[in-house]
Amino acid sequence: MTAPRTTPRKVLGRLSLPERTFVANALRTETVGGTLLLLAAVAALLWANIPALRGSYTSVGHFHLGPGALGLHLSVAHWAADGLLAVFFFVAGIELKRELVAGDLRDPRAAVLPVVAALCGMAVPALVYTLTALAGHGSPQGWAVPTATDIAFALAVLAVIGTSLPSALRAFLLTLAVVDDLFAILIIAVFFTDRLNFAALGGAAAGLAVFWLLLRKGVRGWYVYVPLALVVWALMYNSGVHATIAGVAMGLMLRCTPREGERHSPAEHVEHLVRPLSAGLAVPLFALFSAGVPISGRALGDVFARPETLGVVLGLVVGKAVGIFGGTWLTARFTRAQLSTELAWADVFAVASLSGIGFTVSLLIGELAFEGDAVLTDEVKAAVLTGSLIAAVCATVLLKLRNARYRGLCEDEERDEDLDGIPDVYEQDDPAYHLRMAAIHERKAAEHRRLAAERAAEARHGLAEVPGGAGEESDGPA
Repeated sequence: MTAPRTTPRKVLGRLSLPERTFVANALRTETVGGTLLLLAAVAALLWANIPALRGSYTSVGHFHLGPGALGLHLSVAHWAADGLLAVFFFVAGIELKRELVAGDLRDPRAAVLPVVAALCGMAVPALVYTLTALAGHGSPQGWAVPTATDIAFALAVLAVIGTSLPSALRAFLLTLAVVDDLFAILIIAVFFTDRLNFAALGGAAAGLAVFWLLLRKGVRGWYVYVPLALVVWALMYNSGVHATIAGVAMGLMLRCTPREGERHSPAEHVEHLVRPLSAGLAVPLFALFSAGVPISGRALGDVFARPETLGVVLGLVVGKAVGIFGGTWLTARFTRAQLSTELAWADVFAVASLSGIGFTVSLLIGELAFEGDAVLTDEVKAAVLTGSLIAAVCATVLLKLRNARYRGLCEDEERDEDLDGIPDVYEQDDPAYHLRMAAIHERKAAEHRRLAAERAAEARHGLAEVPGGAGEESDGPA
């Protein structure tokens, strides 16, 4: 007796309708935020490189404010990196929780692909950096700099080049970035914590416990949670653990599944309120005070001459593409899954190249890795910008080569001939859809028959009016 043949699982197949709707809404906000991020990065570079303005950029970034008694007398640039980015990581925590509870990461079989791809997409760049740094007798401290993907920046590039990337590839990119953020957070927490204040850390843990209990009791009101979140953040900062970890922890605590009578879960509601603040204010301001590095022909040349900076560029451009593509291919190969028939492996490689755009988290890790060495920190930032730009150009070329194919796939995904608000590809198994389409085609057929009958009648009428035509007698002479 032969075993029943199982249908091979599809890699990057069409999303379910709810998942497609969520991805479309999330990416729309990220694209707007990414555009603001691009503008902020350009503004920072101009501000830091125009001679008349260069001094003010340094002065504003180094201006200190905040209560010194609480250990929070920080520079503006420090507030942007530790304070505003906590909002960004809070949203990242919500996204991760949603993926674990209701998204692709909920199903272990479906989660294998993005998790393995993201892990390979972090391990290979780290290996590329380390080998490059050691070969050039440089510092291996920056191994984590090229491991991160900036989803907002990547989607802003997609918006600029105008490609119609299918929703499955966009969702893959988004899930990659979410998993990427999780491991970047773990890297920051584990490898960039050199001192610990256990009293402050205990206070932060107690504050997080209170936060969790209030959520479980159903307590509502921003006036309760915002002050508590600020206290937890301040305690986390003084503990020696990077303060953004507080944002992630609170994001992971929110409930992502709606209960009976709820239209949206608390996480969806909070994310809807906070995401614009993160994408429109927190991340652009961080970029404004982090991306302003001196740019000159010599500085750009040094990026490719110094082992640390060359390692960052190669890690982003080569390591990310090879790691993510290789992880995806190996996962499909050993799980006997098949790539969706609508896509080709070249599409996966193009998205993997796009993942080499590392900006927000890469800049943050660069500051942490080379803290105390201002010159090398600026050079590594320049390397992050250079590597991200090269990755964006490479991905643009690769995506443009397949843009006509993507446009056709998007048109198929968007087609709604029965005008019920649901794309037709999601209704192929619904008898009611086929009945509606039959009625629509019958109306069109009836209209075509009516027009054909009118044209035939007009033709007969015209023929009857022709002088000397058939059926008429001639009055002329014989």
